[in-house]
Amino acid sequence: MTVEALAAILGRGGEADDVLRETVSYLSAAPGATWAGIAFQEAGELALGPQAGHPDEARRTRVQIAYGGDRVGELWVDGDVDRALLEAAAEMVSPYVLIGWDTGGEAWEP
Repeated sequence: MTVEALAAILGRGGEADDVLRETVSYLSAAPGATWAGIAFQEAGELALGPQAGHPDEARRTRVQIAYGGDRVGELWVDGDVDRALLEAAAEMVSPYVLIGWDTGGEAWEP
């Protein structure tokens, strides 16, 4: 699993839901990982969105997803996966996660 491979997934573009589903599928298949999910920040709460794999919450790593300095969600991965890779993934998916977040009427483009 590499940042470049994840960048290729995101580079194909498409609907945000499809991009995020493909991202969690890729992350859940990483060596040492068992599950991946993306939670959206909604009304002060985190709401789990797309997910793939078999959860093992005792081994969960959470990485904040921010857009424009604001938290828009979290990337959750169960298992043993390099945190630096997860942080890079969280940054790359942030424009797609923004869809599940109130933009306050501001236009945006992933």
